[in-house]
Parts: sequence; structure tokens; C-alpha cells
Amino acid sequence: MNPSRRIAHLDMDAFFASVELLSFPELKGLPVVVGGRNATVPAENAQGQRELLRLRQYAGRGVVTTSTYEARSLGVFSGMGLMKSAILAPDAILLPANFEAYRHYSRLFKAAVLSITPQVEDRGIDEIYIDLTQIDLPTLPLAKRIKQAVLDATGLTCSIGISPNKLLSKICSDLDKPNGITILSVEEIQTRIWPLAAKKINGIGPKANQKLASLNIHTIGELAAAPVELLVAEFGRATGLWLNRAAHGIDEREIVTESEPKSLSRETTFERDLHVKHDRSRLTEIFTDLCMRLANDLARKGYATRTIGIKLKYADFSVITRDFTLPSDISEGAAIRQAAGECLRRVPLQQKIRLLGVRAGNLSPLNKEHTAVVDEQVDLPF
Repeated sequence: MNPSRRIAHLDMDAFFASVELLSFPELKGLPVVVGGRNATVPAENAQGQRELLRLRQYAGRGVVTTSTYEARSLGVFSGMGLMKSAILAPDAILLPANFEAYRHYSRLFKAAVLSITPQVEDRGIDEIYIDLTQIDLPTLPLAKRIKQAVLDATGLTCSIGISPNKLLSKICSDLDKPNGITILSVEEIQTRIWPLAAKKINGIGPKANQKLASLNIHTIGELAAAPVELLVAEFGRATGLWLNRAAHGIDEREIVTESEPKSLSRETTFERDLHVKHDRSRLTEIFTDLCMRLANDLARKGYATRTIGIKLKYADFSVITRDFTLPSDISEGAAIRQAAGECLRRVPLQQKIRLLGVRAGNLSPLNKEHTAVVDEQVDLPF
């Protein structure tokens, strides 16, 4: 590990919810949940007051996109079903997601950081890594400068973790949320990182954490003390060795300022389970729309694809995927629909369908030679 490196992880605080609160400042300090297809933008009544939708009033199968820290304190987190969340926080305010606004503020905060340093790795809509090693400023003033630049550009707060590598900085950015700064040296790993839960390491998911718990490994320190042979035996050589290195704070990954996407996808979850025969026209319409929207995404980002895949989630929540690789690149919606239709022919359709998705993989930069080869419109099985 190179202790002279200064790698920062910047994570926007409750990003989606915070963006919504810019439009609804009167809701600050209240439990607010964002998500749900049936949620509507609060309208003003005759008295000029907003008519807010409470979580207990929601009916549907939507999920929580995000929640404020006040809602999280009640047990409501992203990915939870809204109906289940309503049991925990019935009086929480429900707002619809506005992804156009989230993308706008994402661009703003990243541009603010780029005005200070170009060494930025984009990790998603609300988080980035920053290499601060070559900037001739002390760490704490530099972190404050970055936070202020983000606040000035967006009106939003962020939390920053700074350490010698990505792995540790990712952990640190979560330790003093919201609006926090955590700076960690190599010498502090044992005292500040080892007491934390093992699942705090990015990459240890619920299943791995459960398996570690079965081995009586609950903290990062206990993971560091576990024999490497045990970890390799339980998780396989690659994962076992990685777990040991991660627990000791070892991560040699560099900041990647440019990267190519591996795939693009579009999917939708239905308000009710759709029957293959009774809802055939609706399924066909949705399927075609997903393919066309995926084609638009490819065109906007400048890519063509050679592998098309589909994803179905059935009424019993089981998931099935199929892929189809073509002999040449495609980018047009009709060609994507044809390839996706071929995938669809290879899946069982005895159950009602809950979710439908289309994915483009094996991407390459788009050029004028990419043409859609469509022999005929494929009849879909539903």
C-alpha cells in the first residue's frame, strides 16, 4: 500500500431525496420517500397549500427509490416495497422520482469537482472517486474546498472519505454522514476500520455476509484475523484472497478517468402481472417500446451492439434471462426488437409476467457502417 496516495470518495447525501427537497424546502427534517409509479407531484389546493401524498395512501407494487435520513431512521430504505414501507412509516410523505432532475444535478456536482481537479472517476449518478495526490494543498482544507464547490453549484451537501485507496475511502465516506469529512491514515486501519461490520466493505453482499457470520466472522478485524486458508476453502481462491486483502485495507486500483460502458438496458415492472395471452397486445407494445428506447440510448451515447438480451421476472419472482449474439453490430430499434424477439422465443411463458427488460451488450463505438439487418418483423410469442 502506498501511504502517500490521497484517494477521495465523494458521496452525495441522500441524493435523490435531497434534490426533491430543493423543490419542496418545507419538507426538510421530515420523513420523505421517493418512488412509486402512482405517486404524483403535490399540487396546490384552493388555499394555496400543497396536497401531499402520505405513504399510507399508496396502493401499488412500487419500490422505494430513496428516502431522507428521517425516513431511514424509521427503517425505510431504497429497494423496499412501498406497501411494506407504509407499515413502518405510514405518515412519511411520498414523492415521485424525477430522474431528469437527478441527472441535471449529477452533472453540476461533477463539473464543480472537475473545476478543481481532472482526476475524477465517475462511479454513478451520485458518487465519484478523486485522486488528490498531486494537488499541493493540505488534505482537510482541500476536502472543505471540494465540498463548498459542490454546495455552491447544487445547493446540496456531500460526504467525503479520504485515505490511501478506493476501498478505504468508500468505507470512510459513510462514517460521518451527512455532510461529513473522514480522513484515514494507514496507521488508523486497526483502530477505526477493524471494529466495523464486515459488510461495510464494498463487495461483501448479504449472502457473503451471512456466510461470514456462519463462520463467526462479524467485523472487519475478525475477517483480517481469519486464516487465509479458511477463506479460500469457503469462498474460492480469488474471493478468499480478496477478502483477506480487503480486511487489511489493501487496494491497489487506480483512478480511471475514462471508461467504456459494458452494457445498456431498459426494463419496466408492471402495475399488475400481465398474462401472456390475455394481455398480449399490451406486452407487445411494452416490449417494442423498450427496444426503441434502448436504441435511442445507444444512439445518444454513440454505441452499437452485437449482443441483445432479455430479462423476465415472473409472478413468483423467479427471473430468467436469454442472450442472442449477432454476426455484426446493430443499433436500430427494429433490429434490436428482432434480436430480442429471438431471445423471447427461448423462454417459457406459462406464468404471468411481472417485469420485462431488454439489454444491449458487447458494445462498440457507433459509426456509419453499422446498419440494421432486418429480414422481417418477428412475431412475438405473447
